[in-house]
Amino acid sequence: MVKTVLVTGGAGFLGSHLCERLLGRGHRVICLDNFQTGCPDNITTLRNNPAFSLFRQDVVETYSFKVDEIFNLASPASPPRYQLDPIHTLKTSVLGSINGLELARRQGAKILQASTSEVYGDPVMHPQPEHYWGNVNSFGPRACYDEGKRAAETLFFDYHHSHGVDIRVARIFNTYGPRMSVDDGRVVSNFIVQALRSEDITIYGAGTQTRSFCYVDDLIEGFLRLMDHPSAELGPINLGNPVEFTMLELAELVIELTGSSSRIVHMPLPIDDPRQRRPDIGKARALLNWEPQVALAKGLSRTIAYFDRVLVDRPIRVKESIL
Repeated sequence: MVKTVLVTGGAGFLGSHLCERLLGRGHRVICLDNFQTGCPDNITTLRNNPAFSLFRQDVVETYSFKVDEIFNLASPASPPRYQLDPIHTLKTSVLGSINGLELARRQGAKILQASTSEVYGDPVMHPQPEHYWGNVNSFGPRACYDEGKRAAETLFFDYHHSHGVDIRVARIFNTYGPRMSVDDGRVVSNFIVQALRSEDITIYGAGTQTRSFCYVDDLIEGFLRLMDHPSAELGPINLGNPVEFTMLELAELVIELTGSSSRIVHMPLPIDDPRQRRPDIGKARALLNWEPQVALAKGLSRTIAYFDRVLVDRPIRVKESIL
């Protein structure tokens, strides 16, 4: 069945990959993006497809399309980007969710919220299952994003319980791959760019803090399985790679794969930087038959090849890494 699918934030890192997969399934895709963090280059090839439509608009403003499904991905995702305008970041999560949910309510469409592992804050339960409520600072420098995503989850479940909206909530753990921005400040892209330029690789603290890294293709597959599931209230569900790495291990692997002469240097930890992050994906395995397939070394090799091409045309000095 051919569907009309709206992807907010469709020109972003994740959104562009999702649009590509949806078009590959034969669906009509509407991409809504204000290009605050999305990039026109991410969707250049898609714009030649007659089933693809692009609308430049901010999700905090109301919009109306005739759609069957909505993927609500619009939001800056890296700390340097979402901290530039924290009030707008919070509005994007709250007003953007309301506008998407209202459209879904009016049209009887299914809607998926791209939530985040940041709702767990600096967790004291490890790994993090969906029933864990988190340990979040409600007024720290990351709160505009963390609390905005938590509020969005509340809105999704309230719209389901009050209006019967068919919702799905995915909690995304660290994801990487081609089309990440060169200068967005996330750890994988920063380490790769610094290594390719033979610059010092910046690690905050001793490098013992941990993350799990999911390749973008695996995450998009999780999105699609979540949306395709017959349940009308599905989530929250963790989507991420349960294999855990320290920041020092990640930096050493990037140096090895790039053959770089970069040195590792250490800087003080930023405020509210989580010490550990790893998803419990038992729910995704059981309900979606989903788990990541791409090992970190393989995914990093693909991502390194992408940045090696991009840096030839965009010689921008990378910002300091923030996890």
